[in-house]
Order: sequence, then C-alpha cells, then structure tokens
Amino acid sequence: MNVKESSGISAPENIIEQAETKTLAWAAYYELTKPRLSLLSVITALVGYLAALPERNLSILFNFICGTALCAASAAALNQWLEREEDAIMPRTRNRPLPTNQIQPSAALGFGLILGLVGTLQLVYGANLLAGIIGAATILSYIAIYTPMKKLTRWSTEVGAISGALPPLIGWTAATGNISGLGWVLFGILAFWQIPHFMAIAWSFRKDYAMAGFPMLSVKDPDGGKVARWSLINTVALIVVSILPSIFGYTSWIYGVVATIFGLWFLKRAIDFLSKPSREIAARKLFFCSIFYLPAVLFTLVIDRWILL
Repeated sequence: MNVKESSGISAPENIIEQAETKTLAWAAYYELTKPRLSLLSVITALVGYLAALPERNLSILFNFICGTALCAASAAALNQWLEREEDAIMPRTRNRPLPTNQIQPSAALGFGLILGLVGTLQLVYGANLLAGIIGAATILSYIAIYTPMKKLTRWSTEVGAISGALPPLIGWTAATGNISGLGWVLFGILAFWQIPHFMAIAWSFRKDYAMAGFPMLSVKDPDGGKVARWSLINTVALIVVSILPSIFGYTSWIYGVVATIFGLWFLKRAIDFLSKPSREIAARKLFFCSIFYLPAVLFTLVIDRWILL
C-alpha cells in the first residue's frame, strides 16, 4: 500500500522532488561564484606559480589553488550581493541567482564572506603570508573599491583591471615568497589585457550599463571613438609589456616570437575597432581575439620557462 504525503505526492516522488530542490540550490550557489571568471583567476594564478619555477611541493600547490579559487569565488559572490538591484535591471544579468530570488541576500552575503575568510586563511597557512595578503587584497579591491566606483566614474574599469591582475602575483608569491621582475610583468600583461577585453564587452552591452546607471566609458561615449582609442592604447601597451620577458632574459626568443605574433593579431582587431561603420562587428571580433590571446601567450611563457629556456 502506497504511503501518501499530505500534498498527495508519494514518498518516493517527494524524495526525488527534495533532491531536485537541493540540486537547484547548489547550482544557484555555484552560479553565484561566477565559475568561468573564477576559473580564469585560478588559471592566471597557476601561470604565475609555474612561471616562478617552484620546487615540487604538492601541499603548497593544492592549498594555493584552492585558496585562490575561494578568494575569486568570494569576490564574485559579494559583487553580486552588492549589485543585485542593478543586475535585476540589465537583461544579461537579470537571471542571476539574487535577482531571481533563488538565494536570499543575507545568505549570499554570508556565503561570500565565509569563502573569502577560508580562502585567505588557506593561502596564509597553506602557502605563505604574502600570498594570503594579496588574496585578501584581491577581494577587498574588487568589492570595496571597484564595485562602488562602477556607479561613480568611468575609471572603475581601470581599477577593476588592477584587481583582476593580482591572481598571477598570488601564484608567484606562493612559489617564491616575494615579488620579482617577471611577477610584475605578468601583472602588467593581465592589467593591460583587461582593458581592450572589457571595452569590447562594454561597447556590446552599453545599453544594459546605461539602464543600470553605470557610467562606463561606452555609456559616456555614444560615438565609440574614445572607447576604441583607449582599447588601442592599452593593446599597444600590452604588446610592449608582453615581450619584456624575452628582452630581459626570463624566456627564450621563441616566446618573444609567439607573443609578437599574437600581439599583432590583437593589434589588428583593436585597429579595426576604430572604424565606426563596423564597430559592432569589430567589438565582437576584438573580444574573441582577447579570449584566444591570453592563454596562447601565458601558456607559451610557462612552457618556455620549463622546457625551452
């Protein structure tokens, strides 16, 4: 004889429904961490770690990767908590967990704070104090400086680029306990890369940012000329910084050639972005170019340091 719940759902069906609800809840918390963006932070941090030619210490490697992932996830969750009202306005973000009430704001806040605390402590005790300080600085600069600035000034993008360029330094310091020349070069590559990368996004979604009240450069520059020129300037700076490892002897000439080839491709896309009639298409091409450029250059650098140098 089947046992019925008061709702009329049988016990097995009720168990399945509860399991599905829990799965959806976990999926919402997972989405709150912006997994793709957090993964990028972990990958760039790992590049910094490997580029430092560390001793083979699996304990440090494990703790530094987990700590970096938790810090990145914390920054993402707290950012969504702070911007939940703006996210509800913009079409591209209105389906996130907080605007859709999949997660309550208080729960998102607690979740983000716990992730940040655990991640920072894991970096401190699993790697070293400096790595933990930079991990905490990544969260604080992203949440306490970059996020509030997005409502105040178009220069928030540049501040956000600094936050986004810190993960390689987490990896470098986890491996060495200090920051030296190549570590700062990696920081520079990430910082300059983010400007044309984000400008392409900001131009494509400028209407969304305007609706939410974010005074991005793409919102204040309806013609798009300033957006394109600023992208070009930072692309040129990126190319210069990207070849410094070969110039200063951190890598062989092979990395320099690869960085130059991909840099010229990036430059071509940035120049195309200057053309007003084709700016919409050029923005998308610039974005996809930036996606391919970063792993190509960074992975070549690591391979060069480990095998070719």
